[in-house]
Amino acid sequence: MALRRLIPFGLQHVLVMAASPITSVFIVSRTLNLSADLTINLISATFLVCGLGSLLQSFGPWKFGARLPFIMVPGGAPIAIFLIIAKQTDIQTAVGAVIITALLYFAIIPVFARGLRYFPKLVIGTMLILVSINLVKIYGGIVTGQPGSAHFGDPANILMALMTIGLTLVFARVLTGMLSQLSVLFGLLAGAAVAAALGQMSFGSILPGPVVSFPTLLPFGMPHFDLYAAVPLIVFSVISMAEATGQTVAIADAVGKDIDQRVDVPKTIRGDALISLIGGLFGTSLIITSGENIGVVKATGVKSRYVTAVSGVILIGIALLAPIGRLVYAIPGPVVGGTAIIVFCIIAVMGIDMLRNVDMSDHGNVFTLASGLTMGLLPILVPGVYSHFPHAAQMILGNGLAAGTVTAVLVNILFQSRAPRVGFTDMRAGLELTEE
Repeated sequence: MALRRLIPFGLQHVLVMAASPITSVFIVSRTLNLSADLTINLISATFLVCGLGSLLQSFGPWKFGARLPFIMVPGGAPIAIFLIIAKQTDIQTAVGAVIITALLYFAIIPVFARGLRYFPKLVIGTMLILVSINLVKIYGGIVTGQPGSAHFGDPANILMALMTIGLTLVFARVLTGMLSQLSVLFGLLAGAAVAAALGQMSFGSILPGPVVSFPTLLPFGMPHFDLYAAVPLIVFSVISMAEATGQTVAIADAVGKDIDQRVDVPKTIRGDALISLIGGLFGTSLIITSGENIGVVKATGVKSRYVTAVSGVILIGIALLAPIGRLVYAIPGPVVGGTAIIVFCIIAVMGIDMLRNVDMSDHGNVFTLASGLTMGLLPILVPGVYSHFPHAAQMILGNGLAAGTVTAVLVNILFQSRAPRVGFTDMRAGLELTEE
């Protein structure tokens, strides 16, 4: 394919995924109150690592990468876990957890298929709902400010976030085809434009400064390695492998390539592991293959992996242009907050959709979901509930995502190991008889 065609097709993939690295950096920056310099550095690092990952997956050297048209992005769930670890401990420990998880990927790959049966749709759906609730809580705080602060509940900030959500919905309703996939990005840009028109966005710091910048290795200092703190990300890594399996099969089918799952899926996962390790060294969370670009391939019919390789080059170019990072940083927090809230509520919708296919007449499934939500929501809605517990216990129990997911896995195993199954309807009937 000629370069003049590769570039626009590659740019199309970049536009579809652009909102992901931008919102992921803002989530980390606003939640942890990072400085402007650190935020701009993290924006550059995230685009750089996504670009390198897209090149790796497209070319697949030395069995690292699937040699398929993949784009890599920061995962929504890993960002949530990264932030929880950082708030429980510190950001150096969160970075250490990313590095530990990336290294353990390589050890887990040979046996991950055996563990997938412990993560049915019931467990993954529970996890996605907990991820969504936790992130909405975090970003709701970014929109409203912290309770007790001078600007808490400022109507201007809340209206700016609601306006951004409304514009995103308008774009999602009006646009069709490929453009509809850019609704989130268009909503973010439109919200920023309105904020600028209202004088809520300053452009004074965008042009001054260097034009080219290189992200810094270990921007937060030396990582701290705490295996207990890394458990939530390690648990997620198994789910990520399951997602990578489905995405590899889907993209191979979309491009008409015959693959051997036992050979090609590990290549995808090894690519994820290596890029996540590099990302950890640059201060990012886990970087994983994106399912969004599968829709681009199917919609356009452009199946060449050289297109996503060009996308990788474009992403690296964006990473090295410092004014782009400064422009992104200038977007007001409530605008990004509104974008993030609707994006992460979509994660809950995905979880609910998974749970729709679960038999809720089975009382084991009911109690698995209920127990997972109980253990997951308690630390999210009541911060500090385990503050008097030992530190090691706080790392698991105080992390709603980890506590809820592990509980759902264990309770599901408990009920599935029982030979007789009592339907939920039968259980309710039994309760009614008891009451009589």
